[in-house]
Amino acid sequence: MADLIQSLSYSASGMEAQSARLRHISENISNADTPGYHRKLVSFRQDPTSGEVVTGPVTLDRSQLASIYDPGNPLADATGRYDGSNVDLVVEIADAREAQRSYEANLKIFDQARQMTEGLFELLRR
Repeated sequence: MADLIQSLSYSASGMEAQSARLRHISENISNADTPGYHRKLVSFRQDPTSGEVVTGPVTLDRSQLASIYDPGNPLADATGRYDGSNVDLVVEIADAREAQRSYEANLKIFDQARQMTEGLFELLRR
């Protein structure tokens, strides 16, 4: 019985983690054209006491920013260039799909464990 309840907790923590990941991916996509924007990355780790998935600190991707040539832009330097963002929309969309599928997998596990728990309670009532 405790294992079923624990599996509910594990899958719920996985859904929370993937939800946080999707939130940061959405921020990255919405700021893809913001000059000087660094892509946000979220990491996951296992809580040593509960075994649940928790999100680590949000970090910024320190890869080089895109150099954009636009001499008419007020941010442009003497060469007519300014720093864009380091967000790659293809990578963000792929990450979003992966996070969505992971969320759905955790949701299926949660639903299975819930159904099994309900079945167990039904047996115990008899």
